Amino acid sequence: MQRMPFPALRPLAFATLLVFIPAAAQTSSPSKASAQDATVSLLQSLSNAPGPPGAEEPVRAIMAPRMKALSDDLHYDGLGSVIAHQGKSGPRIMIDAHMDELGGMVRRITPNGLLTMQMLGGWLDQALVDQRWTILGSKGPVRGVTGIRDIHVVPAEERMHVYPRNVLTIDIGAMTAEQAAAMGIEPGDPVVPDSPFEVLNGSDNYLGKAWDDRVGCAVLIEAMQRTVKSNHPNQLFYVATTQEEIGLRGAHTAAEVVKPDLGIAIEGGITGDVYPGHPEETQEKLGAGPGIFLYDSSTLPNRKLVAYVKKTAQANSIPLQYDLVQGYGDDSAEIQASNGGTPTVNLVVPVRYTHAHNGIMNRQDFDHMVDLVVDMLNHLDQSQVDAIRDFAPAGAATPNP
Repeated sequence: MQRMPFPALRPLAFATLLVFIPAAAQTSSPSKASAQDATVSLLQSLSNAPGPPGAEEPVRAIMAPRMKALSDDLHYDGLGSVIAHQGKSGPRIMIDAHMDELGGMVRRITPNGLLTMQMLGGWLDQALVDQRWTILGSKGPVRGVTGIRDIHVVPAEERMHVYPRNVLTIDIGAMTAEQAAAMGIEPGDPVVPDSPFEVLNGSDNYLGKAWDDRVGCAVLIEAMQRTVKSNHPNQLFYVATTQEEIGLRGAHTAAEVVKPDLGIAIEGGITGDVYPGHPEETQEKLGAGPGIFLYDSSTLPNRKLVAYVKKTAQANSIPLQYDLVQGYGDDSAEIQASNGGTPTVNLVVPVRYTHAHNGIMNRQDFDHMVDLVVDMLNHLDQSQVDAIRDFAPAGAATPNP
């Protein structure tokens, strides 16, 4: 999701310790999450792939071949969004997830070989210090770490301060600007978090970076695998967009191409089950099912489409969480404003610790989301879409253009 303008954040009351073990050391478990099945492999490859805004090529290399194999045709818009089409007739339904993640780009190389960084997307300054990063240089990936002042020299009155991003540098081990350049580093190179995927201690929870919105990308692939075999009466446009984190740009251009009659955005949600005391910030819980946004700072969903989502979830015994979030923007805002106005909804897989190096998603939430999306698409048809798009007062039905 895109970080929207928001009032100053309060300091966190406490920290949460995440404990995980390397994949090689995990013991076998009968749980669905720990099994190295195709879904785990897909989620792992998508999470590990580097793809900040404008540099989504590694993610597109994963998405495009899979989407092409499951579609009647596939093409790209001018910003690199992938548009896969299933179906020959019926309403045009756009199912969207974005490929880009929070990241940055090299701003300059200092004389002593350190890198300064232009952040891309809605980072908190406290999430940047003492973190590992990967720079996508011309000679291949270069590892680095944002530095931190040593506690032994920081005055006591400064020890609780957050270091602002404009004083941070990435240390790649170079001692001079020339050594950094010899590694293949130059201004403009993409930067992403270095946070490998892990199944969290054999549980149903997966630790990794970029769940916003690689979890949505995985939903697209798994939904496509099922709808390509179903006899749905629609034209489905599965779209993996670019540059969402810096202004929903790929969704804008892709929607211009698709011209949807109805839109469904798939995103990473925001849980409120870890830090107590702020119940109005978000209502989702990890493992309690997919969520539907009834409000965010960029979009109000179509109320009839919301009712359709609720009805579908209830009919298929899929748990559904409701959420309203400030400071959140997503691709549905651009879909909604396209084609003369398009009914949209934003559906989310709950994620802990979004917009940071390490997030956690739940496998059951993911599976339920795929079920929900597929059930919606299989039961939508022209009459249902027309009813959702009809705004005429009762007793005075007038077709929309």
